[in-house]
Amino acid sequence: MNDFTIEDVRRILRDVAGADERVDLDGDIAETSFADLGYDSLALLETTARLQRDLGIRLPDDAVLAVSTPGQLIDLVSLTRAGALS
Repeated sequence: MNDFTIEDVRRILRDVAGADERVDLDGDIAETSFADLGYDSLALLETTARLQRDLGIRLPDDAVLAVSTPGQLIDLVSLTRAGALS
């Protein structure tokens, strides 16, 4: 199983929802809120749907709703892939 990284988050955010030209996704974004990055709840839902499809995982809805930063999303994906969440 490959690690899910911040580079994966950047790629998926750009693919799914585009990038706000005022936000530098190439910077240190792990602890920056999705709202500050210019991504709303719809963009996050589209992102998690894409992750579930691409990675073949099921992310718990309540856990997805609690995610507010790319770093938290990485942690959620890692825990899910390790079988720590159901």
